[in-house]
Amino acid sequence: METKVVALANQKGGVGKTTTAINFSACLAEKRKKILLVDLDPQANATSGLGLEKGFGQSIFPALLGEADAQSLIRETGIKNLDIIPSELDLAGAEIAIARRDDYLHRLKEAMEPVIDSGRYDFIVLDCPPSLGILFMNALNIADEVIIPLQCEYLALEGLGVMVDIVNQIRDAGNPNLHISGILMTMYNMSTNLSQQVVQEVVKHFGDRVFETLIPRNVRLSEAPSYGKPIITYDRHCVGAAAYRNFAKEFIKRQKEHEIEVDAETLPTLSQVIAVPESSEEKSLPVSE
Repeated sequence: METKVVALANQKGGVGKTTTAINFSACLAEKRKKILLVDLDPQANATSGLGLEKGFGQSIFPALLGEADAQSLIRETGIKNLDIIPSELDLAGAEIAIARRDDYLHRLKEAMEPVIDSGRYDFIVLDCPPSLGILFMNALNIADEVIIPLQCEYLALEGLGVMVDIVNQIRDAGNPNLHISGILMTMYNMSTNLSQQVVQEVVKHFGDRVFETLIPRNVRLSEAPSYGKPIITYDRHCVGAAAYRNFAKEFIKRQKEHEIEVDAETLPTLSQVIAVPESSEEKSLPVSE
């Protein structure tokens, strides 16, 4: 099996992207997949969430400038089969530093090619920053597929429409293999109509591009990063751990069965994606969770 690059991306913050990056990677590793998580967010939450300290000159930044070998930046996480290229605040400077280069949208691809070609990993997971900047675009230019974590709220649907447009543009502009492998619904609260209605609306427009697994709101999931652990080592029996195990299982199954092709002509328009059905007006929805 050749190495596949999977980007976890959503330009909207607070949707559970980094939580998913940590726990998805750990659950794949638990299933004996060799995983490299690349933390591309200068906030470095995926780095600290896996128990590595921030601020020790360890990030992909020098490799983006051609001043370091990306393979030399790889660190062990203490979790079997899971390595990481960490991040730190200096990565914020990459937006300016590599913007001066003619190939500024392909710096990550050039830096990571030796790692990809080595065949050392089954999957390279990219935790993208929550912005439409240069690092974000670099990630999509190297990715084979994109997983879009989507919070179960209607405001999150607008970000989904933007993500669809960006994936289409980058695929057409030079990364023909790029596709949306799935939309992952996060922060699901089964006790509210809101969560159920958002899921129904997304499935209505995107069909089997939506993963069946729903990631619930779970206190233990929120606590785990502060202890520098993924949920499967922090509390392996909680509902959050079960959900991410199921997600990893579903992802692997999809990889084996087929790749969901994304046809730009059949994707919903932005106005369709963010349309709110009359039955889900804010005044009719429960406000407590």
